[in-house]
Amino acid sequence: MQDAHDIDLRLVADEIRACTACPLHRSARQAVPGDGSADSGIFFLGEAPGYHEDLQGKPFVGAAGQFLDELLAGIGLDRRKVFITNVVRHRPPENRDPLPEEISACHMWLLRHLEVLQPRVIVTLGRHAMGKFFPGESISRIHGKPRKTADGLLIFPVYHPAAALHQPALRDALHADFAALALFLATTPPTKEPEEKPVEQITLFG
Repeated sequence: MQDAHDIDLRLVADEIRACTACPLHRSARQAVPGDGSADSGIFFLGEAPGYHEDLQGKPFVGAAGQFLDELLAGIGLDRRKVFITNVVRHRPPENRDPLPEEISACHMWLLRHLEVLQPRVIVTLGRHAMGKFFPGESISRIHGKPRKTADGLLIFPVYHPAAALHQPALRDALHADFAALALFLATTPPTKEPEEKPVEQITLFG
């Protein structure tokens, strides 16, 4: 029997695939709604789909995705049990950074996913994802440490796997971030009942 979360996630994915809220849908092959489940309560938020993600319609399937899989396995997490998506759901041309207006246009899909998943913790991968919750902050200052938003969302910022591929010095930092995440998950009991917060009351930065 299908879990209600899985059905809701499929419905959101169908809506994202039909989205034309920003011009990115014109240059991308397809939308990349997200992948995984609500089982673990862990929500990974990256930046944007790249070439391989655009081809396959799934997030983090290229080189950065292989590194993410390695990091997850290293702390005993099953990729199928976490949920992974991006700040924007269509690939920006030539893998450029997403523009503020594109990030704003995709904001509604982040809200929809948070409403469906009610995650225990949101792990932000890179500065664009971190900026959704802590605009103006420096990832080099706050990575690897859990912190709450004013709305009570628990955020765990880490470096983006792609950044560590381009800057080998960040690999050790990212491994340390994931070790800190594992310790946090092991020592912080999840809340018994997620607080039902209407999506319109979640005030993230769009």
